[in-house]
Amino acid sequence: MNLSLVMATVGRHEEVARMIRSLSSQDTRAFELIVIDQNADDRLEPEVSGGRAAGLDIRHERLLPPDQGAARNRGIALARYEAIGFPDDDCWYESSVVSGILKRFSAERCDGVVVRWHEEDPRGEPAHRLSEEKWRRFREVKASMIAQFFTKDLLVSLSGFDPRLGLSSWYGGAEETDLIFRALSRGARFQYCPDIVVHHPISTTVPSDELRRECRRARSRARGTGAIYAKHRLSPYVICRGFLAPLLKPWLPPRSFAAVAVGIFESLGRIEGFLRWRFCER
Repeated sequence: MNLSLVMATVGRHEEVARMIRSLSSQDTRAFELIVIDQNADDRLEPEVSGGRAAGLDIRHERLLPPDQGAARNRGIALARYEAIGFPDDDCWYESSVVSGILKRFSAERCDGVVVRWHEEDPRGEPAHRLSEEKWRRFREVKASMIAQFFTKDLLVSLSGFDPRLGLSSWYGGAEETDLIFRALSRGARFQYCPDIVVHHPISTTVPSDELRRECRRARSRARGTGAIYAKHRLSPYVICRGFLAPLLKPWLPPRSFAAVAVGIFESLGRIEGFLRWRFCER
């Protein structure tokens, strides 16, 4: 078994170079990198050329206008190997990530592997199989897109990502959460492996001059979460908790005006997403 890594990217190049360097340091070459380049310029040419010079199997594909969901779905169609992952363009891997993932797929005979995002979850939980019941209550391990790996067969059977969700849509997020919801509902087996570690920068503060932009961003992304509540018919308790949590958590220490403001917009976005999906989507 080999691994296809689909990286949709726009607006970055130094971060892409860091990711490619981390791939160059992997202890196996049993993978390909498919770069779905959504830039209008050639900023990534040096990074791609450098990675190829380091011996990486890199395929450089163009896609305009930018659309993250479409980029990832195109990557699924292009992937040559049996397993697929979706690294962000500003994440990076420890040197044993690819080999660890391939070993888990072979040993566990699973449909998906969820690894640990160190910056968000420094300690992790014990290794276990994901539970659909816990996932529907948002009581399972966190599984960002950078931490999810799937068999290609599973992704094809699910028709990839729902194009109505994601950064390029009105529902500005939750496409990765939706993907696992759909997979688990079909009986797919996911193994959580905390010993496999990926990295992604995370910020816990909002600069005052970026507060307005961060509020808009939180509202947009939260619409996807609200859509998930409606699409997967979650319980009234989970939905109400999801609406209220962003309003209440910022009042816990350390309190800040910025956190309260972002929480208000996040709650608003969840309500908007829920209502629009509930009454407008078919």
